[in-house]
Amino acid sequence: MQTLLDELRHIVGNAHVFTDGDLTAWEQDWRKRSHGKALAVVRPACTEEVARVVKTCADYVSANPASGVSIVPQGGNTSLAVGSTPDESGRQIVLSLQRMNTVRGLDADNLTMTVEAGCILQNLQERAEEANLLFPLSLAAEGTCTIGGNLGTNAGGTQVVRYGNTRDLCLGLEVVTAQGEVWHGLSGLRKDNTGYDLRDLFIGSEGTLGIITAATLKLYPLPAARLTAWAAVPSLEAAVTLLGLAHRHLGAGLTGFEAMGQFALSLVAKHFAQLRVPLHLDAPFCVLLENSDQESELHAHTQFEHLLETALDQGCVTDAVVSETLAQAKQLWHVRESIPLAQALEGLNIKHDISVPVSSIPDFVRATDALLQQALPGVRLVNFGHLGDGNLHYNVQAPEGADAADFLRDHEARVNTLVFDSVQAFGGSISAEHGVGSLKVDHLAHYKSPVALGLMRAIKRALDPRNLMNPGRVVRV
Repeated sequence: MQTLLDELRHIVGNAHVFTDGDLTAWEQDWRKRSHGKALAVVRPACTEEVARVVKTCADYVSANPASGVSIVPQGGNTSLAVGSTPDESGRQIVLSLQRMNTVRGLDADNLTMTVEAGCILQNLQERAEEANLLFPLSLAAEGTCTIGGNLGTNAGGTQVVRYGNTRDLCLGLEVVTAQGEVWHGLSGLRKDNTGYDLRDLFIGSEGTLGIITAATLKLYPLPAARLTAWAAVPSLEAAVTLLGLAHRHLGAGLTGFEAMGQFALSLVAKHFAQLRVPLHLDAPFCVLLENSDQESELHAHTQFEHLLETALDQGCVTDAVVSETLAQAKQLWHVRESIPLAQALEGLNIKHDISVPVSSIPDFVRATDALLQQALPGVRLVNFGHLGDGNLHYNVQAPEGADAADFLRDHEARVNTLVFDSVQAFGGSISAEHGVGSLKVDHLAHYKSPVALGLMRAIKRALDPRNLMNPGRVVRV
């Protein structure tokens, strides 16, 4: 394979092909559960170089079909489904897009921004804000994750209830195909009815059909005010009732609606005492709401007051506070975003990123909690997430005092089956926003219809007949 590596060095420069030394940053997944071995890490600087790298690898595989060479596209390497790290074969090329981080243009009149795949999400948020505009995608890893990875996994985040997933924020793409050709689809059009929607085909495909190198994204006017409220609720049924009231009182201004279970918040209080979790920790659940208003801060406050007064009168809220300053709002969100970190400090755990219809969430949680407690007495449930769009991070922690690593090794498969079967029974999805990656690829045979899987395999074979692009992820062929 030395000839292949020499050709790749010729394309991107010797300094941007890594084969030796510590490659942990590219070879280990975000949660440190998987560590592979790359044939090389290749870092192109532009779309033309990406296309040449892919074409070179495709030609090499055609001439050497038994080589096992394939390509794993990678952005910020923040995947939670082990979708962007190499396997242990030593035959996979990690194609890192981090050098491709240019904002190619911002069209304020068209409310669009065209960016390269390696742009860090937080930088795009800040660039839009400099133009008095909003790019609303927001998630905990925004200081590290890249927009290419966000598009590849169709990431969700905290504002899906108003703006949708990443798919809903994208108008056009530039993609390098598995043959090394470039599809120039960077349209800023909101209406283009000229055939199959290729954009939606590549979004959410996790690099298995081609490599997203750039995108044209939707922007929105920057809100005049963004206020946050924290409310204690007596049950998940009450939280769902509060969500309905919020839709009626705030309308399109409701941009975030997060639910957090008592045990999840107790872990934040335990491991990050300086954050000061608001309200009392004896409430079964707390809810974090965000109201983005186009009129004024006074109007936003008035809306929140009416909403919370109604909720208190109806008994679906027992106590509430509204942020008075931007700093207070950030502190409230910081508590919510610290739950995964606190859970990690508590020990290894079994993570689930699931979705069910909002109306079914209370029954799903009640039924699944009971199943898990019956199967594994004392198990602790870290339940939190984006209740506004039906997405829960329904995570399972070992019983108090149990060895977390042993618990994971002995019970993960059983726990996954119990949770996923329950998700299916309630008409949900076993992956809401993290993608499939390699972590859930073998579960799809049980929870995806045979017709859907057949169509997915047909698309994969048609667009990537050599199985060059991120094999073993999303769907097996």
